[in-house]
Amino acid sequence: LPAPRGEGSRSPDCLSASQPAHDAPATHVVQTRRFSCDGGEGALGHPRVWLTIPQETGWIDCPYCDARYTLDPNAAHDGH
Repeated sequence: LPAPRGEGSRSPDCLSASQPAHDAPATHVVQTRRFSCDGGEGALGHPRVWLTIPQETGWIDCPYCDARYTLDPNAAHDGH
């Protein structure tokens, strides 16, 4: 398996519901179900995309950079 990309990679133990099929290069915990990802590399990133974490899985991978986003279990319900 390739080494994780990016700084701030976190352990996948914060995932809930079904487990993803592959490891992510980086995992980020967010406070809301709907958020944007731009790759975080400034001019070297990717086009901004808006993502919504499904209730069924509790996580989503960015289709561009494969970064995994999980919802903070302590986050307030945001209605999305």
